[in-house]
Amino acid sequence: MKVRLFEIFTSVEGEGILYGTKTLFVRLAGCPFTCFYCDTKESLPLDSGEEYSIDEAIELIDSNLQNQTYKVNFTGGDPLIQHQAVAQLAKHIQTKKIPTYLESSCFDIDRFNHVLPFIDIVKIEFKTQDSDFVDSEHYDKLINHTMKCLESSVNSKKITFIKIVVSSKTQPTEFKKLIEAKNLDRNQIEIDKANELIVEIRELLSKNQINDAKKVYSELKVVLKDIGISVKIT
Repeated sequence: MKVRLFEIFTSVEGEGILYGTKTLFVRLAGCPFTCFYCDTKESLPLDSGEEYSIDEAIELIDSNLQNQTYKVNFTGGDPLIQHQAVAQLAKHIQTKKIPTYLESSCFDIDRFNHVLPFIDIVKIEFKTQDSDFVDSEHYDKLINHTMKCLESSVNSKKITFIKIVVSSKTQPTEFKKLIEAKNLDRNQIEIDKANELIVEIRELLSKNQINDAKKVYSELKVVLKDIGISVKIT
């Protein structure tokens, strides 16, 4: 089996419920989507990065592991593009007693369930339709897969949280529709059991756009409060 890796590096986790932890990031090549706010577009082509055998990739990861690394984060691209390889790499990391962390849009429940036994922490990104994720014809189908992945992760008692990117294009009405239509309520996803909804402001192109996004975020907090979900900004 082969795997294409775009980069491996150690840094401090900058978002989510494990903010500030020392992390080895394993960025896999390949993503089928076209989110306009993507900050790693160079990793989207499946032929980006370098190709390795699984054994070579394991050696590369091991050689990059530093002392006191809290977790290993599989990111992309979208790691589920290479789900079989991710499962093998994550399985190896677990033998070292280091938590494994998956961040993905979780676009395919079968691929997700293949990887899940070897993942300890799951960050699931729900895309709003204005992210230019996919065309409107396929949006609902993919979001339904994301919802099934969320249910699978929670039922498997993984540490699970949701990320939703907010930009100056995000409309509060669409955000509310996404949450209510998919039943992302407190009881369904057990937010009260250490899981959180993370709202990230993205599209940092100008001060005006940053301010626009923050205004949207302020409105979203009101919408979410009405349905019993607390949020924090990253």
